[in-house]
Amino acid sequence: MAGLPQLTDEQRRAALVKAAEARRVRAEIKNLLKMGSITLSELLERSDAEVIVSKMKVLSVLESLPKLGKVKARRTMDEVGISDSRRLRGLGSQQRSELLARFG
Repeated sequence: MAGLPQLTDEQRRAALVKAAEARRVRAEIKNLLKMGSITLSELLERSDAEVIVSKMKVLSVLESLPKLGKVKARRTMDEVGISDSRRLRGLGSQQRSELLARFG
């Protein structure tokens, strides 16, 4: 197994800044979902254009929706046929349409 890539201090700092920005964006989106400022359909549209949004896990997004807890989110994913590790960019068209029909 290969070791970790050798990064310069500058590259390491750039990667840390990039990771921090991604975490900030994901937290902001989850907060907007909880408050109802953004809908699931708007988020799915954003995921087509933005890489950071497209890498969010579907389970995390569903748990952030108002009135939808962890148990209901997992149950919904099982009913629709979405894996727990699936990300927004990996959703099929039927899975997207089923989620929009339920949580539009």
